[in-house]
Amino acid sequence: MAAPPLGRLVLTHLLVALFGMGSWAAINGIWVELPVVVKDLPEGWSLPSYLSVLVALGNLSLLVVTLWRRLALGKGEQAPIQVVQALNVVGTALLAPLWQQVAPVGGQYHSVAFLTLAFVLALACCASNVTFLPFLSHLPPPFLRSFFLGQGLSALLPCVLALAQGVGRLECPSAPTNGTPGPPHNFPERFPASTFFWTLATLLVTSAAAFQGLLLLLPLPPSVTTGGPGPGLQVGAPGVEEEEEEASPLQEPPFQAASTTPGPDPEAHRLLSARGACLLSLLAVTNALTNGVLPAVQSFSCLPYGRLAYHLAAVLGSAANPLACFLAMGVLCRSLAWLGGLSLLGMLFGAYLMALAILSPCPPLVGTTAGLVLVVLSWVLCLGLFSYVKVAASSLLHGGGQRALLAVGVAIQVGSLLGAVAMFPPTSIYHVFHSGKDCVDLCGP
Repeated sequence: MAAPPLGRLVLTHLLVALFGMGSWAAINGIWVELPVVVKDLPEGWSLPSYLSVLVALGNLSLLVVTLWRRLALGKGEQAPIQVVQALNVVGTALLAPLWQQVAPVGGQYHSVAFLTLAFVLALACCASNVTFLPFLSHLPPPFLRSFFLGQGLSALLPCVLALAQGVGRLECPSAPTNGTPGPPHNFPERFPASTFFWTLATLLVTSAAAFQGLLLLLPLPPSVTTGGPGPGLQVGAPGVEEEEEEASPLQEPPFQAASTTPGPDPEAHRLLSARGACLLSLLAVTNALTNGVLPAVQSFSCLPYGRLAYHLAAVLGSAANPLACFLAMGVLCRSLAWLGGLSLLGMLFGAYLMALAILSPCPPLVGTTAGLVLVVLSWVLCLGLFSYVKVAASSLLHGGGQRALLAVGVAIQVGSLLGAVAMFPPTSIYHVFHSGKDCVDLCGP
């Protein structure tokens, strides 16, 4: 089959990336906007703990998606994807005018509107991994890398928007000759939280429109459940995609796909193969670290080196995700041993960051340029390596079709949940980590 025109190919990759951008943009946006909203909500800085619990409870949406699959066999992925996108758009749009609304609960005022809408958005975002990814089984493997690039943008764009807003800007007063320095001066944000949420809702509308564009550009029958690409989607030189599909440990052999004799499901069998299980385990572990463990200690590991270190780590770390996806488009590692080695290297950087968090507020090289460079570089390399492993492992599993990509989504979500649950006691109950104070040197003689 002849390759499609270059313009159509580029447009499809762009639409897939914008589609992936809507997966976690809502929750990522709420996280980066917390320094603004906590100043006006009654929970104060306890709000991150509430949000962590709500995101964990958002995994209940996996049960809803599972029930849908049982009751609506052969209906395809369009309906649940559109429901997820509608919840994201409506929930974020309602946050803009309602986030400050409070109500008495148990004799105390709570931000009921903010927490309720955050829970709705958590349900939608958690469901995205097990609805968006199976839809991509209808497309050739390169489009999966475009999707993960867009998913990286779902973290990067809200972070850039928050920086443009001026979140966390402060100025330390000059140290007096006698006595203690005064409190830091916090600069007001350039635009309010409501504008931030309206802008975020616009990004989510763009993502939903991209999905509708994909449906028009690449029409798929709703009953398609196989892992084969749709008509007219063959890309690149002949034989390239065949080589990638052969690398998949979950691929259904051609002779079995053509057989008319019913038998055991080969995809389900191969999901339990050693190679398939290792790839899924890598996905679970890397996502447990990047989505659960490390975000819980980012402020503790970075803030001792200053607000600049924290902002650089957040922005450049988020940028490492799409950059890793670009790298995977050109150089895709198919060796399980190499992927394991890259994961171990990422864990070394993660261990260094965890050590900095444990030693906070006085980690090594605090107050030096070398310390700032090391912590930012460690965040970038750690997140970049794990992002590459996630994209590569998911691409290798792509050949198994819809069921394999559903397993990818479940592994990502379960790993993220376990990482968040594991970090809740040390951060919110036992307070193992200690933060410093702005404009106060706690490590001096």
